[in-house]
Amino acid sequence: MYAFVTGANGLLGSVVVRTLREQGHAVVGGYHSEEPAFDCPLHQVDITDTERVVALLDEYDVDVVINCAAYTDVDGCESNPELANAVNAVAPSTIAGACRDREIPFVHYSTDYVFDGETDGFYEEDAETAPIQEYGRSKLAGERAVRGVNTDALMLRLSFVYGARGDTGDLVGFPQWVASTLAAGDTVPLFTDQAMTPSRAGNVATTTLELLDAGVSGTFHVASQSAVTPYDFGAEICEVIGGDPTLIKSSVMADLDRPAARPRRSCLDVSKVEGELGRPQPTLDADLEALEAAFSDYSS
Repeated sequence: MYAFVTGANGLLGSVVVRTLREQGHAVVGGYHSEEPAFDCPLHQVDITDTERVVALLDEYDVDVVINCAAYTDVDGCESNPELANAVNAVAPSTIAGACRDREIPFVHYSTDYVFDGETDGFYEEDAETAPIQEYGRSKLAGERAVRGVNTDALMLRLSFVYGARGDTGDLVGFPQWVASTLAAGDTVPLFTDQAMTPSRAGNVATTTLELLDAGVSGTFHVASQSAVTPYDFGAEICEVIGGDPTLIKSSVMADLDRPAARPRRSCLDVSKVEGELGRPQPTLDADLEALEAAFSDYSS
């Protein structure tokens, strides 16, 4: 299989590239700014330059397109809704249409932020969507636009994506911030009134390829079984690195003044993907264990 991965310089994109190559597949990557450290064809291209993107997938005669490019700055989307819509909705739908015309699979990633968070349970794939910020609205627009032009697209909703980069192995995002702050002996204020089902990038990549191998389409939730607050998540990271648990401090979302609202509980039900693949999605403990090597730099 020859795969074209957009957003190959991001966390998820870099892990998807690595996973594909580890499984013996050829890859061509598109990246927006900094070139990732992979020994495969790489091209700097803006996802909104869809003519160039489509030209690349034709140039390499790829068998599948996996779209990892996105505008994920939740607060930035509030002040840049037109850019958010261009990156998260318009460009993916154009590329999805090109894949339909060429009869090649198209994979698109969405988010738990398409939901409003006003639930005490878990969101199934067909639950009512009602995003409460521009980021979620742009991603929901992307879902609808992609589905509108390509009914065979594979749509995967993720939650609070984290992990280690596929090219360097470095932790990025929330776990890196928590681990490095604890290692420095500083306090880590974390919310106790928000809950999610975090998606480790490595599991997302593996699950994506399993679904492609199964030849399925439609919408699936890919996330941890574990519903946790950022406080819970931070406490688990603290335990992994042998940090000082007294440095983990509880806070609430209202303590932080941010432009974009966040859903209170955006936990994803993963029973559909588990049934399709015949295996469970991982727990948070299992996901953190898979990142043991990346956490070693911060262990006491």
